[in-house]
Amino acid sequence: MSQYDVAVIGSGPGGYVAAIRCAQLGMKTAIIEKYTTLGGTCLNVGCIPSKALLDSSHHYEDAIKHFEEHGIDIPGEVKVNLKQMIARKDAVVDQTTKGVQFLMDKNKIDVYEGAGSFKDATHVTVNKNDGTQETIEAKNIIIATGSKPANLPFISIDKERIITSTEALKLKEIPKHMVIIGGGVIGLELGQVYKRLGSEVSVVEYMDRIIPGMDGALSKELMKVMKKQKIKFYLSHKVKSVERQGEEIVVKADDKKGQEVEFKGDYCLVSVGRRPYTDGLQAEAAGVQLDERGRVVVNAHLQTNVSNIYAIGDVIRGAMLAHKAEEEGTLVAEILAGQKPHIDYNLIPGVVYTWPEVAAVGKTEEELKEAGVDYKAGQFPMRALGRSRASMDTDGFVKILADKTTDEVLGVHMIGARCADLITEAVTAMEFRASAEDMARMSHAHPTYAEAVKEAALAATEDRPIHI
Repeated sequence: MSQYDVAVIGSGPGGYVAAIRCAQLGMKTAIIEKYTTLGGTCLNVGCIPSKALLDSSHHYEDAIKHFEEHGIDIPGEVKVNLKQMIARKDAVVDQTTKGVQFLMDKNKIDVYEGAGSFKDATHVTVNKNDGTQETIEAKNIIIATGSKPANLPFISIDKERIITSTEALKLKEIPKHMVIIGGGVIGLELGQVYKRLGSEVSVVEYMDRIIPGMDGALSKELMKVMKKQKIKFYLSHKVKSVERQGEEIVVKADDKKGQEVEFKGDYCLVSVGRRPYTDGLQAEAAGVQLDERGRVVVNAHLQTNVSNIYAIGDVIRGAMLAHKAEEEGTLVAEILAGQKPHIDYNLIPGVVYTWPEVAAVGKTEEELKEAGVDYKAGQFPMRALGRSRASMDTDGFVKILADKTTDEVLGVHMIGARCADLITEAVTAMEFRASAEDMARMSHAHPTYAEAVKEAALAATEDRPIHI
């Protein structure tokens, strides 16, 4: 029987980063993955393929809507080659997953292909795809099994017309009308992909706003922009049935007045969040405790009730974000090595990769109001930037929230071009407990989108933005 210092169950961003960091710190490490490729949801059917399709569809939209204004004339009709678009996405995924395999080899991490399940607290059985089994022994075990798309109890997903995000990444035709249940990150990103390609898109959301976990101003602005892109929104609608009738899907919901509304489309994307994935893990065999939502219960050190077993990423509490899982994987590895790492969960950014992009870190205005914090806000519109006008990306703004007394930055919320990258400036500043004035006094290159951050900081500091 092979013996290890650490065995990691799951090879998503949290799992493979944990394995690499353990190996770097001198631990003999194994990683167990049930699928034939490494990388988990993020690399195979999540972050990476969805961004590939977002970029491809964005190029197409630019070609048909904006090239002429830029002085680029294309003879003939610009057409979508969906098969090639999907093939390019698959190639990006293949290259990325092979990159993870390379990192496993480079760091001398043993990879076991098969579903991992607990035999007891120190033994993991690998149920291989060829029907055989192998058991390995490990002093410490890290659960990194991630999450799967959630569903509503009355919806039967057939993976053909009633689909999850996984199937939406590999459709063989462009939907005529895609009805999306859920106005969160995944639904909006995929909705924008297919809207650009020519689909009619209707978003049915139970809450009274889209991206409900983010600052209200971002929700309002993103919906305004996406409405201009001809995406239809139905807020405060409670879906009660989804039925397939041949090649048509009928979705019935009650609106905020309690009246029944019916939506008909050829595809229905069920995008109501994700659930922790512990199916087949047999956590009970190791004595590992799960909560009422199926998440693995951990303490501040991400340690379960069984002292040598840890859990990270989507399978535990907190935001289901790849970069959160990576930080947690590193934290557990360093704890096992006797170090004293930490994570500030308040400073893990959230991003929506629509266009314009949406990004945020820290507290929202709603959270500050609820906590009774005396704060000030500074906001600056993207349309006032020379860089935004040059690229025709004038939608959005940057908003900075700072403590009214100390001027410490408490939250940064932005929507606009390249905000997924811009948010890191805010994370860095907040990690160093920067004030709004600190951010305002930093030189920002001109012309850049980042100047909006400086201007918002000026607005928050002394209400003195320069360019509005």
